[in-house]
Amino acid sequence: MIQWFCGLSHPAQAFLATLFTWALTAAGAAPVFLFRKFNQNVLDAMLGFAGGVMVAASFWSLLSPAIEMAETLQMVPWLVVLCGFLGGGLLLFAGDRLCSRPGRARTCGKGGPGGPGAENRGPVPAALLCRKRSLMLVASITLHNIPEGMAVGVAFGSLAYDLEGASLGAACLLALGIGLQNLPEGTAVSVPLLREGMSRSKAFFIGQASGFVEPIAGLLGALLVLRLRFLLPFLLAFAAGAMIYVVVEELIPESQTNKNKDLMALFTLIGFSVMMVLDVALG
Repeated sequence: MIQWFCGLSHPAQAFLATLFTWALTAAGAAPVFLFRKFNQNVLDAMLGFAGGVMVAASFWSLLSPAIEMAETLQMVPWLVVLCGFLGGGLLLFAGDRLCSRPGRARTCGKGGPGGPGAENRGPVPAALLCRKRSLMLVASITLHNIPEGMAVGVAFGSLAYDLEGASLGAACLLALGIGLQNLPEGTAVSVPLLREGMSRSKAFFIGQASGFVEPIAGLLGALLVLRLRFLLPFLLAFAAGAMIYVVVEELIPESQTNKNKDLMALFTLIGFSVMMVLDVALG
């Protein structure tokens, strides 16, 4: 099996490696099937956990590598990262404005718009709020997965050029590290969608689909490795800006509407810590 993998072309190796990272995203989204019912406290805790995961991933998985890569490519690191970070946030800000709403509801599920007391929560339909919030969450994770898939593709594609420090083992370890990081990210997508009133199967489908871009980006990265290296710092920072916007705009505020807001804040710290350990330990 190992010899077979080593004998493949570098783009094929990158594609298979990123299929593996996608599979772990799907595994992370699977917990929606493991429990018959989530109570509101559990869902709010998972929302806080997701926020912590995304904040940690924004720095260790995205901004820090973007700065290092920009320095390696002899760019102006602070300028590239600033433009990318603000670009990602402004993109979702523009999308948020397009879906602007005069009212705001706590959830899109039971007790949300259309439920008891809906007349006091503004005229925005529940379906619109659900669609907007779901799109923001999925878009941020998907944007995060594109440069990660490209990073794996670049690692495998660079093997064709005998670059210093490039090796098949290092490329495989990078794919393993990103795959393990994708486990909590799959949960970060599927569980909040379940909280918004989505069915388990649909929440799982969207959760795993957020990682489907990685095989595509990985293959593209391996095929265009030399050119894409100059785009990766910007793309990494762009994804970070999008993720931070979603965390600040949606995830943490929603989790803090729980009466046990101090406990929800603790789960945000736990989510941050889990992702930090995965990023730092797996490098």
